[in-house]
Amino acid sequence: MTSRRTRDRMIQRLEEQGIRNQRVLQIMANTPRHWFLDEALSHRAYEDTALPIGYGQTLSQPYIVARMTELLLDNHAAPRRVLEIGTGSGYQTSILAQLVERVWTVERIRPLQNKAQRRLGRLKLYNVQYKYADGGFGWPEHGPFDGIISTAAPAEIPQDLLSQLAPEGVLIIPVGPDSAQNLVLVKREADGNLRRKVIEPVRFVPLLPGVS
Repeated sequence: MTSRRTRDRMIQRLEEQGIRNQRVLQIMANTPRHWFLDEALSHRAYEDTALPIGYGQTLSQPYIVARMTELLLDNHAAPRRVLEIGTGSGYQTSILAQLVERVWTVERIRPLQNKAQRRLGRLKLYNVQYKYADGGFGWPEHGPFDGIISTAAPAEIPQDLLSQLAPEGVLIIPVGPDSAQNLVLVKREADGNLRRKVIEPVRFVPLLPGVS
């Protein structure tokens, strides 16, 4: 269930679902998604579904990872510095780390962060910095960022994240209550104004305050 054929079927599904960015597809084809799940679930890694990773968190379905990454790359000429809110399993982190120069990732659940860091080390992805903190505040001392991706949904977009967007920077974030979330893209134009666009309905875990 973790063979090359299984991965190729995942990529074929992503293309059928409208993913066009070939860099994203290539990286996802070559990244062992099953490494980011506990062994009991690893055989389901390439299914088109979100999967539990413990602590009430999930590994997003492949389509969502591909879609958010593609939106970032397609809406910024050359993103180099990217902030991720919600490290989770580390899978989205690993995809970003293979596509941009440096990733800063924030996680509020310490055991998940520790597991993710070990997994990315196994992949020899050393261009990632980790922070154990409330993700709603971002990581201001390393901003501004060309891109910010959130893997958890606030009721409203935190102002702290908007303030950490560089000129031409892109924020991709699910927003809304559990029953009515939308994936939203916010871009800071060259004149400083923020342009907001609703992409599609989604369902993510909520962005919670504090750490645990």
